[in-house]
Amino acid sequence: MCLILFAWNPGAEDQLIVAANRDEFYNRPSQNAHFWESNQQIFAGKDLQQQGTWLGVTKTGRFAAVTNYRKPDKSQYPLSRGALTTNFLNSDCSPEQYLQQVLVEQDQYAGFNLLVGDRSSLYYYSNRSDQQPQSLTTGIYGLSNHLLNTPWPKVTTGVTEFSRIVKDKTDTFSDQEKHLLNLLQNDSTADEALLPETGVGIIIEKMLSPLFIKSPSYGTRASTVVRIQNNGNIHFLEQNYSAGGMPAEKVTYHA
Repeated sequence: MCLILFAWNPGAEDQLIVAANRDEFYNRPSQNAHFWESNQQIFAGKDLQQQGTWLGVTKTGRFAAVTNYRKPDKSQYPLSRGALTTNFLNSDCSPEQYLQQVLVEQDQYAGFNLLVGDRSSLYYYSNRSDQQPQSLTTGIYGLSNHLLNTPWPKVTTGVTEFSRIVKDKTDTFSDQEKHLLNLLQNDSTADEALLPETGVGIIIEKMLSPLFIKSPSYGTRASTVVRIQNNGNIHFLEQNYSAGGMPAEKVTYHA
């Protein structure tokens, strides 16, 4: 994932609402979200190169998502970041317990931002931060390829509009889903003066600045909206895209 907008405990009905974009090279093989043969509790997309996932849920309401931390790094790491989410979804550990395990082997992963949650808590951790795993309080958050709530243009734009959408109680959730997908398809580039300096150069910074990315070889491959309700219901909508940002398959799961 390269952009995750989310609300934790936003209201009486909802425990978690997520709107996220996965950005990846178009030629990297992957599967759309589905129930995994190895664990029928998991509903998630799969990276066929490393066999992990970028975002997923379980039937019991566990949630995990990961983004890369953008900084040039020529080091080779033995473990794939997609395993961070997959291992949590496969486990019975609480988010706090799981992240204590991650701390032990964090140096074996390239830079990451990790969200893991269950029916009682949602935690954030980055191995590029000097802070311990953070239990998140009620609120609305934005995460891209730097630390949580870093005010990159796509994060500030995304959080502002995401907040407006989820706080509008006149809409049905079906309407909210449509509005959130429209938000995730915003391909406006940011003003150069507002761009971060992550070491990749101004041309790439600008190409990566929209919520929805399009380029000849790299771009947004999937937009996902997740709603986990306090009554146990789970709603999962994934809109996939082919090269150039052309809409492809849409996947839904409701339980």
